[in-house]
Amino acid sequence: MTRMIYTAILTFAGLAALPMVGGVAAEAKDDAAPAKEFHVAVVTGGHGFVERDFLKLFQGYEDITYKHVPEKVGGELFEDITDWPYDVIVLYNFNRQITPRQQKNFLELLNKGVGLVVLHHAIVGYDAWPLFRDIIGAKYYLNPCQENGVQKPRSGWKEGLKFKVHVADPNHPITRGLKDYNLHDETYCHFTLAPDVHALLTTDAPTSDKTIAWVKTYGKARVFYIQSGHDREAYDNPSYRKIVVRAIRWTAGK
Repeated sequence: MTRMIYTAILTFAGLAALPMVGGVAAEAKDDAAPAKEFHVAVVTGGHGFVERDFLKLFQGYEDITYKHVPEKVGGELFEDITDWPYDVIVLYNFNRQITPRQQKNFLELLNKGVGLVVLHHAIVGYDAWPLFRDIIGAKYYLNPCQENGVQKPRSGWKEGLKFKVHVADPNHPITRGLKDYNLHDETYCHFTLAPDVHALLTTDAPTSDKTIAWVKTYGKARVFYIQSGHDREAYDNPSYRKIVVRAIRWTAGK
């Protein structure tokens, strides 16, 4: 009788469909895989990394199928976008070159709503293309320069640091429910951040600029960038893994 009454209460509350664990309805998982399968192109090249460890970021999810696309020079993925199969592009590359044809195709994809996730050193990828900074929302300076009459120092980096990451927006789908977390990773500083980005993560680490992850839109595309991701210390961090997979789903339009 008690179980019948309990089941009736669950049905009234709309929870009867949840699986039972030890006689109690299990909570719906925030990261439960949606019905749609997302196809992801993971672009690398121009910067060393441990491929096996990095690619684990995209493994183990029923809704995510990825293809690793190593670049030789830069931009090869965008040479021909006929029958384009991907919902999301993940950039983890350092190659700076992208031809005018590849630029045009890249923009066409963004204007169709293909999502863009940019990780760590890919903030420099394609930076020989002036429009790239507008797409991702930031400019990292490999060399000192003058910009609109303002002297810009070379951007800085420092690896092997332990620091705290603050969740600046706990209500965004990518960061919802996450708590501040500790990370061992590389930091960047002295880069220019666009005024139209929406900050998701920040840090008080003295070797880093404050905002280290953000979202924005470009054309019809959702764009996400995160500074973290230097090596396995970041790849294996549970919060980082969760953020990356949520970013893929969010930029894909979930």
